[in-house]
Amino acid sequence: MAALRYRRFLKLCEEWPVDETKRGRDLGAYLRQRVAQAFREGENTQVAEPEACDQMYESLARLHSNYYKHKYPRPRETSFSGLSVEEYKLILSTDTLEEFQEMDKSVWKKLQEKFAPTRPEEKHKAWARVLSRPRT
Repeated sequence: MAALRYRRFLKLCEEWPVDETKRGRDLGAYLRQRVAQAFREGENTQVAEPEACDQMYESLARLHSNYYKHKYPRPRETSFSGLSVEEYKLILSTDTLEEFQEMDKSVWKKLQEKFAPTRPEEKHKAWARVLSRPRT
């Protein structure tokens, strides 16, 4: 039975798309990682909680098949903001979010990062120079 569970999860992982625009945050990549952890021994893995494993598979399969999208169709393909799905994908991409974080930084923080020493030894030397200056 463990072999059947393993093969079902592998098939789901193969079918689940990976969104390259969401590096480090993609559900498909996370799913593959978790399946690899859970089934370390492949088909020979002993599943401690078979009912929970089956329930997890069924839940993921429903998400993958868009079960709820078809069960509860939306009257319009818009949201409160009026943006399209493509625009949301662009905004939620890792690159765009990193740009927003960079824009959100204060000027002082940007200057600190630009001129800050990169190695810890340099940081200590810089502080030593500041502290050794004669006070006027």
